[in-house]
Amino acid sequence: MAYEYKRQRRVEFAETDLAGIVHFSRYYRYMEEAEHEFLRSLGLSVHHETSPGKVIGFPRVSSKCEYFRPIRFEDEFVVHVWISKKSTRTLEYSFRLSLDDQPVAQGQMVVIACLVEQGEGTQMKIQAVPLPEPYVAALEVAPYPPLEFRSDSQGSSQ
Repeated sequence: MAYEYKRQRRVEFAETDLAGIVHFSRYYRYMEEAEHEFLRSLGLSVHHETSPGKVIGFPRVSSKCEYFRPIRFEDEFVVHVWISKKSTRTLEYSFRLSLDDQPVAQGQMVVIACLVEQGEGTQMKIQAVPLPEPYVAALEVAPYPPLEFRSDSQGSSQ
């Protein structure tokens, strides 16, 4: 069973503003890329086809990111993802982004297992379901304490 994954990444110019600083929205992409690679490393996916026209997907229920300092064009940083909670239908991922072993940002994302069935035309039926057995067997909660976030009233900035 696995509970964490680390991914090293270099900032591309297209991910930055004119000052060479990564745009805040990219942090969510970095977190999602790490989630996908984590699952792939275990032979899993966020898009698990069960039969023709039926897929188990993992839509986001909630997400948040708190920024500590900027990362810039060509910086090499690490995204550390781990499972912080697991229920019968949901997974909560925690993320820490770091540069030179110093925290840059941290985030959380809660996903829920859903069966997506293709209907007539563009219609789809989406229904929450229990985590598929391969996910239950492969993923466990990390032994790390929960991340602490500033309160929403304090806000956060880059």
